[in-house]
Amino acid sequence: MKDILHQLFEHQTLDYSKAKNILTDIAKGIYNQSQVTAFLSAYQMRSITVQELSGFRDALLDLSLPIDLSEFDPIDLCGTGGDRKNTFNISTLASFVVAGAGIKVSKHGNYGVSSSCGSSNVMEHFGYQFTNEESILRKQIEEAGICFLHAPLFHPAMKFVAPIRRELGIKTFFNMLGPMVNPSQPKKQIVGVYSLELARLYNYLYQQTDHAYYIIHSLDGYDEISLTGKFKLISADKEQILSPDDLHLNTILPHEIYGGDTIEESAKIFMDVLNNNTTQAHKNVVVANAGFAIHCAKPELSLADSFQMARESIESGNALSCFKTLIK
Repeated sequence: MKDILHQLFEHQTLDYSKAKNILTDIAKGIYNQSQVTAFLSAYQMRSITVQELSGFRDALLDLSLPIDLSEFDPIDLCGTGGDRKNTFNISTLASFVVAGAGIKVSKHGNYGVSSSCGSSNVMEHFGYQFTNEESILRKQIEEAGICFLHAPLFHPAMKFVAPIRRELGIKTFFNMLGPMVNPSQPKKQIVGVYSLELARLYNYLYQQTDHAYYIIHSLDGYDEISLTGKFKLISADKEQILSPDDLHLNTILPHEIYGGDTIEESAKIFMDVLNNNTTQAHKNVVVANAGFAIHCAKPELSLADSFQMARESIESGNALSCFKTLIK
């Protein structure tokens, strides 16, 4: 590891094979915590390359427990996190809204590292039992329209890194990897990222696949459509910058989508949205993210129809029903 760290500190990069091998060794516990911390910290001070990111990704996928949900053709809505905005659980809520609109979802999630309440935190709060049993997850997606894939159960090799990430409490390149290592490998994805640079990297990697995808980055730093200003939307065939006005939605203020300081506060917002008893700002943000997911899954629909389906999923109680069925 000493040689690797010298290489990184001298602003050299790793090729694909070396990156893959290093992450495999980290996952196997070959390096000590101080060495891994130094390795993670190096990428806080310089950009990651496509070769490095793809090597890290493939190492994690090779070590993961796969699950086949291809017959359901699900979509995943997953952000990198690490934007330090501490919003409420927008992508998780949007996942239930999409499921309520009749589209199967395999949601990949984890505990929050740089926020107070990640998707796994809020699901655990509501009593959801994490599992990697394929038969149970298949039953969930069949009956509730959605299943939740708790990352640590599918990436057991990352147990060594988890406490280091918690102690650091800041985003690392593992945030970048999260959306790319969904163990069900869905062919449709909405990916929120915390920087334009990462959006470009993701686009390059996703262009090498046959996935239908939207990569989203709000220009004021959010890893989702925040409606606090303009956002960049990247798909396989185009890039565009859109504003809330383009979606016929009002621009909102950052404090209006703050998730609170505790899991309990985030959970209250979560249920208020599902019960359609929330602020217009909360509802519109969820509808915007769910609407683009619906459009990604069903490109034959207009964007306006996709947004309407998302709104109806909340107002009809379908999203809430999917949530209750999954928890049950």
